[in-house]
Formats: sequence, C-alpha cells, structure tokens
Amino acid sequence: MDGTTHIDLYEVLSVERTASKDEIRKAYRKAALASHPDKVPEDERETAEIKFKAVQQAYDILYDEEKRDLYDSHGMAAFDGSGNPGMGAGPDLDDILSQMFGGMGGMGGMGGMGGMPGFDGPGGRPNKPRKSPNEETKYEVGLEDLYKGKTVKFASTKNVICGLCKGKGGKDKAVAKECSSCEGKGFKNVLTRLGPMLTQSTAPCTVCDGQGSFFSPKDKCKKCKGKKVTEEKKMLEIYIPRGAKEGDQVTLEGEADQVPDQEPGDIVFHLVEVEHPVFRRAGPDLTADLEITLAEALAGFSRVVVKHLDGRGIELKHPKRPGDVLSPGQVLKISGEGMPLKKSDARGDLYLVVDVKFPSEGWAPSPAVLEKLKEILPKPDPPIEADTVDEVDYDPNADIEDFGQGDPRGGSGWVDEDEGGETAQ
Repeated sequence: MDGTTHIDLYEVLSVERTASKDEIRKAYRKAALASHPDKVPEDERETAEIKFKAVQQAYDILYDEEKRDLYDSHGMAAFDGSGNPGMGAGPDLDDILSQMFGGMGGMGGMGGMGGMPGFDGPGGRPNKPRKSPNEETKYEVGLEDLYKGKTVKFASTKNVICGLCKGKGGKDKAVAKECSSCEGKGFKNVLTRLGPMLTQSTAPCTVCDGQGSFFSPKDKCKKCKGKKVTEEKKMLEIYIPRGAKEGDQVTLEGEADQVPDQEPGDIVFHLVEVEHPVFRRAGPDLTADLEITLAEALAGFSRVVVKHLDGRGIELKHPKRPGDVLSPGQVLKISGEGMPLKKSDARGDLYLVVDVKFPSEGWAPSPAVLEKLKEILPKPDPPIEADTVDEVDYDPNADIEDFGQGDPRGGSGWVDEDEGGETAQ
C-alpha cells in the first residue's frame, strides 16, 4: 500500500504501543468495520479501500509477536508491501540515478565511491574503524589537587562484549539474516540536494544498525537481546599529576565502550580548574592578596600571612630593613612557592599583593592618641596658598560612578560632529 513506510501501525489501529494482543484484535475489528469499502458510499470506496488495507496490514504485523518485535526494532523498512519480513529493499538508488542522469551511473558519469578515502571495494562500503569511539568528558579539579597531585577512584558503567554469545548477537547455531534494506552492506546511499545539484553520500542502515544483518526475535541472544554487548560496572582509577593545568588531558586507554571486531577506545578526561577562594594561577605562578592593618604596614609584623595549597603556613617578617613601610598595591615576590612544574622539581613563584586595611568607622581614639600620631607620622606637605579660602561641606560616601552624570553629553567636553558646531580650522 502507498506510504506504509511513513505510517505508524499503532496509530492505524488507534492503540498504545503497549497494547495487548486482545486489545489489538478488538481494535482491528472496530477499524475494519469502520473502513470496509462496502460500508461507505461509492465515491468514498477508493479511499476506504486504501485505509482498509492499512488496517489489515497493521493487524497482520502487530498481532504476530515476531513481526511486532521486528517492527518495533526496525520499523516498516524491514517489511515488503505484503508484511513479510526482510523482503522490502525499496527503490534502487542506481535506477533513480540512471533515470535522472541518463544512465551514466553514479553522479553524472563520475563513477561509484570505490577507491575513495574511507571506502573499500567497488561497492563503496565504508571502512570499519579500527577502534571504537573515544569517550570525552570534563573533570573538575581543585587547585589543591593540581598542586599536590591526586588519585581518583570512581565507578563506571560501560558496554562490554556479551559473554554468552561472544559478541555474535544470536544463539550458538543461529544464523543472522542478511538485511535486505541495505543488501547486507550495512549502509545506504543517500541523495542530498545542494542547490541545483544532487550529491551522493552514504549513511548507516537504520534497519540493521549498520551491521548488514540481524537475527530474528527467536534467535537473538537471551542475555544481550541481539545487541552483542551488555552493561558492566567497573571501578576505574585516574592519577592527576601535580602541576597539571586547565585543559590537560588524562587518558584511560581501552576503557571506552567495547564494540565487536574493534579495539576499545579510550576515556579522555579534560581537566577543568575550579576557581580558588584565595589563590589565582597564571602558568606556574600563583598570586594572592596580603591583608595587613595600617599599624602592620607602618610598624611591622611577624606572622603567618597565608595558608598554602598543601596546608603549610607561609610566614613573613616585616620590615626587612628598619623604617621600611608597606604601601597599598605593593607586590611581594616569594620565589619557589608557586605551582610545581610537571615532571620537574622546579616551581613557579608566589606573588602577594598588599592590601592595607585602614581603621573602620568604629575606631575612636582619644584626642591624646591622635595628637601623638600626628607627632609620630610624617608631616603633610606645606599648605596650599590661595587668595581666598572657603570652608565647604562634603559627602564622605560618594560614588565615582556618579562622576559626569550631570552633563547631558556624558561628561565630555568635546562636541560630536553629529551634534553640530563649527569645525576647528
């Protein structure tokens, strides 16, 4: 019948995909009576006859358990117009091409795909990969683990060759049926329109999943159900070397899903560095803020200023020379306290950026203390001389983002050409 490859047989009978055989039989009787050609007016009989045949075929396939299993797995591509399994290969692509291009074969006399890279033989069958595909995954890791190195154990679920059928997919003495849809090639030629031209390419056959053959439902392996592989849980272990960085890869060779007749691929972990609350990294170097009080900046200190990534306390003594002070934004470099370099004993450097914490609003020293500070601390520059002096009020909590907001031109003193004005000569 026309269009059966595009019709859902369950929709034809108006039943769910989980319907029982009894429900399918009842739905068939109801649909057959409703669409019988003898039950409709003469001008509607042609349409009714097509629908009646569709109902009949849907029942023939869905009521038979083996045919239904085949349909659920492969669709109507596994049947011919009569509902017989494995008979319908569909229109031949070479016939279509010969009609379109005057019998020249291939694409306008260009020949077949044989001999092209990635294909073997005159039939143009794609070469089978030597290895199964690699599994790529991201793995987040903290800066501490990148500094010290880490061994990670985790459980993995992957496909392995079925131990019962040894990857055959069927019972011991069963023979797989050649897929008539792709004629046992495992792939189909596909036409794709590219502007006014048609291009030919290959795609895996969806009926046999690119295998070229498949087992009937009764001959499938009881363990893997014909899939040739089963799921298995396995404990895996990866080692993140010290000094590793963002984007580095850690590979577990041969631990990807297994595929029959192929070497297993690898599991590849792409390291993603998690942001650290204290340290920032640039290559082999580290940087962190060094928070000190104003008194420490002026009078000095001797204490642990930061806890390193391996748990060690980094102690500093200031000043190195009497009278030295630390200024906001000043950078202290500690050689050899950065990140380790992979496969080396060398290390980067640690840069500490001074952040002087001034007294908060709650600090309220006595007048005597303030006078003493004025005597101790450096004196200000000589007073600025002016013709007149105005004492003004001020807002101590202003926002620099408000600067220029009163100017409709955005604080610019220049006139844009689009806004008019004379051009400078």
